Amino acid sequence: MNEYARLRAMIGSDATGAAVREWARDVLTGVADGSSDLTAVRHPLGFLCFPAWRGDGLGICVHVWTEGVRAEPTTSSVHAHSWDLLSTVLYGTVGNEIVEILGAPARPTHRLFEIHSAADGDLVRATQRLVAYRTRSREDFHAGEVYTLPHGAFHVSDVRGEAATVVLGEDNRGRPDLSLGTPVTADHWVRRTLCGPTESRRAAHTVLAHLRDQPLPKQLENRCERAT
Repeated sequence: MNEYARLRAMIGSDATGAAVREWARDVLTGVADGSSDLTAVRHPLGFLCFPAWRGDGLGICVHVWTEGVRAEPTTSSVHAHSWDLLSTVLYGTVGNEIVEILGAPARPTHRLFEIHSAADGDLVRATQRLVAYRTRSREDFHAGEVYTLPHGAFHVSDVRGEAATVVLGEDNRGRPDLSLGTPVTADHWVRRTLCGPTESRRAAHTVLAHLRDQPLPKQLENRCERAT
């Protein structure tokens, strides 16, 4: 059983929150004490990503929203993954707004962009599609709760304050990620920004401190919500 399958089984168990928190502690303790070479990556949507495991179209990441990491998207915060997402909240509150794309509006407000990823960055390529959008629903998720997003579901992650999640991704090969930008935004390249060892260790220490100081609620609601 690979790491993805092991963690996926944890999330399907009756003790999801506690099991995933223990997994995250094990991964980030190695970063914090320097025994692991795992390095955080700055994401333009305003969080740090620890790419903990990759294999055959599957991936596991720890996403960390913390002080000093700001969102700097080159298009907008409205986006859709090319992969199916399964996320468990470690601590904090993660707001998830589901967006409906209006494909033939009388007054377009945005252009649809494809994001083609490579090892060192992303090519953000404009399409011919001019669209508008509206927010269809919103759900807030708290420590220990799980939510899913299928590939192609446009959404905005709204996180205010400190938070962290463990994210499992299953790739749908041949599909690019998508984002909305202004009608006049041109094609461009976005390079990945790696954090140094000091910043990575600091972020790991932050997560570990939150996990130590913020236990799961005793009456944790058992739910796994799918974006609709």
